[in-house]
Amino acid sequence: MTQKDLQSRLDELETRIAFQDDLINTLSEQLARQELDIRELWDAKRQLHKQLKEVSPSNIRSEEEETPPPHY
Repeated sequence: MTQKDLQSRLDELETRIAFQDDLINTLSEQLARQELDIRELWDAKRQLHKQLKEVSPSNIRSEEEETPPPHY
């Protein structure tokens, strides 16, 4: 290989690495945004679940409210 060929290959590799670094940074930022979105969705889910319980209590009575079975 000539010096020119080596320089050309080196330039190509440096260009590819630069694009890969940019892609990795972009993916990392996207992943961080998605993590925040997921946390917000979990918080919203918990809040909705809490509100649903307050609005529509369970039809199952607590143990203290249940009358004992007839065989007692």
